Order: sequence, then C-alpha cells, then structure tokens
Amino acid sequence: MADTGTDVWLVVGLGNPGPSYAGHRHNIGYLVVDELARRLGSGFRAHKSGRADVVEGRLGAPGTEAPRVVLAKARSYMNESGGPVKALATFYKVPPARVIAIHDELDIPFGTLRVKTGGGDNGHNGLKSMRSSLGTGDFFRVRAGIGRPPGRQEVADFVLSNYSTVERKELPFQVDTAADAVESLVTDGLEKTQQKFNS
Repeated sequence: MADTGTDVWLVVGLGNPGPSYAGHRHNIGYLVVDELARRLGSGFRAHKSGRADVVEGRLGAPGTEAPRVVLAKARSYMNESGGPVKALATFYKVPPARVIAIHDELDIPFGTLRVKTGGGDNGHNGLKSMRSSLGTGDFFRVRAGIGRPPGRQEVADFVLSNYSTVERKELPFQVDTAADAVESLVTDGLEKTQQKFNS
C-alpha cells in the first residue's frame, strides 16, 4: 500500500510511548487510534522507518468504497512527534490536507470534542512539532477535551497524569465518539463532521 498517492489519509494519534504513559490524559490520541485499529480488525506493527507503528486499511461502512487510511502512533515522545509524522507523510505521499491529528485539548471540557482544520498549536507540543515538521498547520485536528486542571495544579502535571475515577468511567464513550468523528471526516468531510460532533 506504500505507493498509493493522495487518496490516502494519515490519521495520527498523539501521545507518549510506553506503559508508564498509557493512562495519561495526554495519550488520548493513542487510545482513539487503538479503537480505530480495533474496528479495522488489525494490530499495529512497526513501520519500516522505525519511527512509528502503523495500521493500514479502509475506514468506513462495509460494502462501500471506503477511504484508505494509515493509522499511526509515533515512537518518539510527544514533543518530537513531527519527525515521524513527516516521514510517514512522505512515504505514503500524503499531503498535510489529508493528515488528521487526534490530541488532548485543555480548553474543551472533558467528554466533549471539536473538529477543525488549521490553526495554532495552543501550547500543545505535539501539534507544535507537527507544524514545524510539516511546514504548515493546515491539517485536520480531532480535539478531545480534557478540561483545565483543578485548583493550582500545573498544566504539565495535569496532562501527564491519569484520568480520575469518574472520568475513567466515561472515557470509553469519548474515545468511541472521537473515533466516529475520524470516520466521518474521511467519509463525509469537514462540514458534516462539525455539524454532527462540534456540540
């Protein structure tokens, strides 16, 4: 599937690798691409670049000409994720306009999400790295809300901590909805997806 041209979507779940980070708020991007991989019935494997794990397949309703997608998790830490994303985009010949980044968003309440294209990085190191490596911020974002830290807790400590007990009960629903939003983006486009999911 490597030489497929611009009909492929690159769907990147942003996060930090390794079990010690797995349950952190910063890793919701990983959780969403894991769910998408489950829907494809595939497991992640190492890409030949050695810098990311990928799943290749078609995402959409059975029996339709579903779009081809590459799901990806960079093996680097969040603040260096742009390099692996750029390598994958080059390998699969995917322009930034067909890249979807799934990431945590402080300015959106937990349990909700927003879908957009373009914009700044709002202090998010994963987006900052992607913008730098791709040379543009004009890619899609599925922004999964985690809310602001309570009290005087530092933002860095908050995003690199586990969800609360109450949040963990609701998290599967947020992950499922974000995966639905990605499917909608690649099959129905931005406007319809925003109408449906930007609640």
